Amino acid sequence: MKYTRIPHTDIRISKICLGTMTWGRQNDEDEAHEQMDYALDQGVNFFDTAEMYPVPPKKELYAVTEELIGNWFKKTGNRDKVVLATKIAGPGYAAKEIRDTGFSRDSIIGAVEGSLKRLQTDHIDLYQLHWPERNTNFFGQRGFNAHAIDGWEDNIHQVLETLRDLKAEGKIRHVGISNETPWGTMRYLEESKVHQSLPRMLTIQNPYSLLNRLFEVGLSEISMREQIGLLAYSPMAFGVLSGKYLGDVPPRKARVTLFPQYDRYSSPSAVEATKKYAELAKEHNLNMAQMALAFVNSRPFVTSNIIGATTMEQLKENIESIEVNLSDEVLKGIDEIHNSIPNPSP
Repeated sequence: MKYTRIPHTDIRISKICLGTMTWGRQNDEDEAHEQMDYALDQGVNFFDTAEMYPVPPKKELYAVTEELIGNWFKKTGNRDKVVLATKIAGPGYAAKEIRDTGFSRDSIIGAVEGSLKRLQTDHIDLYQLHWPERNTNFFGQRGFNAHAIDGWEDNIHQVLETLRDLKAEGKIRHVGISNETPWGTMRYLEESKVHQSLPRMLTIQNPYSLLNRLFEVGLSEISMREQIGLLAYSPMAFGVLSGKYLGDVPPRKARVTLFPQYDRYSSPSAVEATKKYAELAKEHNLNMAQMALAFVNSRPFVTSNIIGATTMEQLKENIESIEVNLSDEVLKGIDEIHNSIPNPSP
């Protein structure tokens, strides 16, 4: 395994992060525990979850993923071997069964307390805001809608004050953002620069893959100049970049087959790009999934690459991608495809 550090800290984390959003829906507890056992044995010490998991969200399954992780900590005693990240859900349709009070002080405190209880731990190493409260472009929306009505009032100072107080109590160690834009990222960073008693956002968890490189526009420069590390999610584009959906018959029990609403990686242009990446991998005798992950692993602004798997075979393949080094010829081929079909799946 290769390791990096959460920026501005001495916390050493694996370059491969174990994602958990299928646990409790596509994977049962035994399978989740097997994945954690194996990942830890392979040197993966960074786990990412969220109160909204498993996904797609369902009222009766709220926060089940955190409970499964907490049960594993209790069973194995491995809490001190893991750097643990979780998230508070923002307002909106995806969290309508959780709460509708956004990032108010009471909401954040209640969410942290709930996660601590379910995870059976006394602290969270990295606590993240899952998506913005304000009306902006995330979750597949390419551009900002300047005409949309937005009742949000800037409360970023108050959010950071609440997170500061939770840090002081020892309940969270560090904080990060997710599904954020360049404006939101800089807004948080500037607030903590002006008011130095407030905690600094250290990471940003956004989508990044061969089919969605929009992080490179604006956010990658911020990431590198401000030292806010990308935790790349959906690096496999819901499994599309394994090539398994290119056949005439969709694979049974696969994510996009089970949940066709997750179709952002299935547009005609995305399928065309995926076919080209599959051809490139074949030409260079590479496993397509590992090529896709190795590309993300190689980016200088990526602090950790969040993988997710529903089978042990997938998990092993994904973790082994850390040993794959792409040649200049392969990287050139990737850029040629990207330039011909740029970001088909924002």
